[in-house]
Amino acid sequence: MSSTETRIVLQVTGSIAAFKAATLASLLVEAGSEVQVIVSEGARYFIGESTFEGLTGRTVLGNVFERGRAHDHINLADWADLLLLYPASANHINRLRAGLADDLLGCLFLANNFRKPYWIAPAMNSNMLAHPAVTDALTVLEGWGCRILPTGEGRLACGAVGYGRLLEPEQTARLIREELG
Repeated sequence: MSSTETRIVLQVTGSIAAFKAATLASLLVEAGSEVQVIVSEGARYFIGESTFEGLTGRTVLGNVFERGRAHDHINLADWADLLLLYPASANHINRLRAGLADDLLGCLFLANNFRKPYWIAPAMNSNMLAHPAVTDALTVLEGWGCRILPTGEGRLACGAVGYGRLLEPEQTARLIREELG
């Protein structure tokens, strides 16, 4: 992949699994992709923006109301070949389902309007993943055209064992390569 062939918007939400997004960003850049990272407010509690800036060579975005950034959501929807919500918290999955656009992630989701592939990689406790609010939201989002990536099974951050683990960065990078060539 060359950087002119693959442009990925990596959207990181508030989840303990956010650290895996740094590995994914590194793998994608290593493979020749341009990666623009967007972090939610919650993601800032789990991983520093400097990490992503160092790995991608690009300023991390996050505030739709920041001076000079009013059109980022429109520009990114045009620029990207693939938009990936990784990790996708229950909160952001439900926000997308509701069409909320009070942050950069929500505005970008609506601005893209499924012109480009939109992938969601859930990461949460098994009980949260099985909750009707989350399962309904994922079903609706998939029906709208989102690709819902599978979760892994194993030990979760809370100590429980079950489904809800974020798809590993290497697996995700492989799926992206397969999708985009």
